[in-house]
Amino acid sequence: MHITMIGGGYVGLVSGACLAAFGANVTVIEHDPARLDRLKTGTMPIYEPGLEELVAAQRQAGRLAFSGDLATALQKSRAVFIAVGTPTRRGSGHADLSYVHAAARAIATHAPDGLLIVTKSTVPVGTGRQVAAIVRQARPDLTFHIASNPEFLREGHAIADFMQPDRVIIGLEEQLGAPSTARTLLETLYAPLSGPEGRLLFMGLESAELTKYAANAFLAMKVTFANEMADLCEATGGQITDVTRGMGMDPRIGPHFLTPGPGYGGSCFPKDTQALATSARQAGTPTQLIETTIAANEARKRRLAERILALAGGDITRCTIAVLGLTFKAHTDDMRQAPALTILPLLHEAGATLRAHDPQGMETACTLLPKGITYTATPLQAAEGADMLLVLTEWPTFAALTPDQLAPRMRGRLVLDYRQIWRKDEWLEAGFHYHCLGSAPLPPHTCP
Repeated sequence: MHITMIGGGYVGLVSGACLAAFGANVTVIEHDPARLDRLKTGTMPIYEPGLEELVAAQRQAGRLAFSGDLATALQKSRAVFIAVGTPTRRGSGHADLSYVHAAARAIATHAPDGLLIVTKSTVPVGTGRQVAAIVRQARPDLTFHIASNPEFLREGHAIADFMQPDRVIIGLEEQLGAPSTARTLLETLYAPLSGPEGRLLFMGLESAELTKYAANAFLAMKVTFANEMADLCEATGGQITDVTRGMGMDPRIGPHFLTPGPGYGGSCFPKDTQALATSARQAGTPTQLIETTIAANEARKRRLAERILALAGGDITRCTIAVLGLTFKAHTDDMRQAPALTILPLLHEAGATLRAHDPQGMETACTLLPKGITYTATPLQAAEGADMLLVLTEWPTFAALTPDQLAPRMRGRLVLDYRQIWRKDEWLEAGFHYHCLGSAPLPPHTCP
C-alpha cells in the first residue's frame, strides 16, 4: 500500500517511518527546502531515540522516501495523512489551523478519486469536517473519504508508542458514502496491531478529535494536582512521595503523572489544554477545571523562581547557580514551554549567575534564554564554583551523578532537586543541604 505523509516534523517523520516498518510504502512530503535536504541526507531535524536508525533502515528497504512533490506522491497513494503543525495562535488559545487548511487545499488539487484523507495532526473538534468542506468545495465531483487518527506519541518514547500502542483512535466521517472502504483500508494499514487486544478503536470524527485533547488535558490536570499537593505537603509537614504512593495504589487513580515537578511543558500539554479550553468556550460549555489547570501551571513556574530567589538569602547577585536540564523533559531536544524558559529569565533578571547544561537542548535554549547564561559541555563543568545546584530535567546522566563528584567542584552545598532524581539521605550524609519538592522547606542560604 502506498501512502503519503504531509509534514516531515515530529509527528509526520515518526509516523511515516513506523508505518513503513509496518510494510507500507510511505512518501513523506516536506516543503521546507532545508529540512527536506537534511531528510534526504539522513540527518534528523529532531532528536528522538532510535529514529535515525529506523529511518535509515526503512529507506534502505525502499519503503520510505522524502519529497517535495505532492502531486506525484498522491497519484500512487490510497491514503494521505496530514501531519503538519497546529501551534497556538499568538495572543489567543486557538490552534492555528492554517497549515492544515493549506494541506487540504493542496490535496484537493492533486487527489485521485477514492483517496482517504486522514488528519494525524492534533486539531480541535470540527476540523475533520472543515477539511472535508475545503476539499469538497475545490473538487465537487471528487470521491474521497475523511478520517481522524490522532497521535499519542510521548517525546523520547515515540517509536515504542507507535509500534506498541495502548490504542489507535480512528474517527470516520460516515456521511461521505462508504465508511467501510475507509475502515478496511485503515485496518489493513494497522494490521500488525490487530489481534485479540483490540487496539483499533473506531468512532466518529468529533469523538476522535476530542479524545486526543481530553486525554492530554486530563494528564495535565493530574500533574498540576500533584504539584499543588506537593506545596501543601511542604506547608504542613507531609511527604509528597508517601502521599502519591498511597494515591497511586488505588487502581482508579494509578501511579503515573503524580510526580511533582516545576510545571508541565512541551509541544502537547500547553497547546492542547489551551485549544480544548478555547473550543469549550466557543461551544458554550467552559471547562473550569482545564482553565484552572492552565493558570496554576503558569503560576507554578513563577513561584518556583521566587522560591529559589528567597533561598539565596541576601544578595542573589553573589550567587552562582548550576542548572541541570533545559528541555521540558528528558530524551528530547524540545524546548517548547519548558519550565526553564520561565524560571531562568527571572533568576537572570534578579542578578544570579547561571551555568547550565543539557544533553540535547542547549543549541535551541541559547536562542530563547537571555544572553549572559553560560552553557557548559558537561554537568560537572556547570557545577564549577556553584553555590546551588538546580535540577530542572530528569536526564539519566544527571541521576548518575554522586555527591562525591559534585562536592569538590561546588562552592556551596545547596541542592534543589526539582525532578526527584536522587536519594535525599545520600546527599545529607555527604554534607549537602538537599531539597526536593513536597518535603520540608529549607531556610535561606546566604551566598558567599
